[in-house]
Amino acid sequence: MRTEATKALTALTMSQVTSRAGVRPDTVRYYERIGLLPTPARTTGAHRRYDEGVIDRLRFIRGTQRLGLTLTEIGDLLSVRDTGACPCEPAETMLERHLAEIEAEMARLGELRAELTSMLSGMSGEKCADPLPGAWCPPDHELEGGGERPC
Repeated sequence: MRTEATKALTALTMSQVTSRAGVRPDTVRYYERIGLLPTPARTTGAHRRYDEGVIDRLRFIRGTQRLGLTLTEIGDLLSVRDTGACPCEPAETMLERHLAEIEAEMARLGELRAELTSMLSGMSGEKCADPLPGAWCPPDHELEGGGERPC
């Protein structure tokens, strides 16, 4: 059993937490407000004091954010993790969904790339062809004496 004096020696300041976890103080405070981090102990002067577990928790949050999970999803995983159970099963479902979203976005971007490539290939000559009628030139593209102004 740790005494209060021992706890005070191992308690981390905000500065220590932020430098070790690679986050900003406002990030730590925000995560506390939304419940991703537990409310820290306070000194008699109202300074926050964290235990070592907060570093692991912050690294977990940052790692899952890099994978594209939302803070709500991360909170769900942390809730499972806090019970002592492995969060792998719910994480697998979330990651599969995000992978499907990424694949759909990549397909959409591939189609956009093909369309842009096609448009660019039609612009290489002297006469710029309008890829879709009215989509390229402004409505006043006709010259006064008739004919069209180049786009």
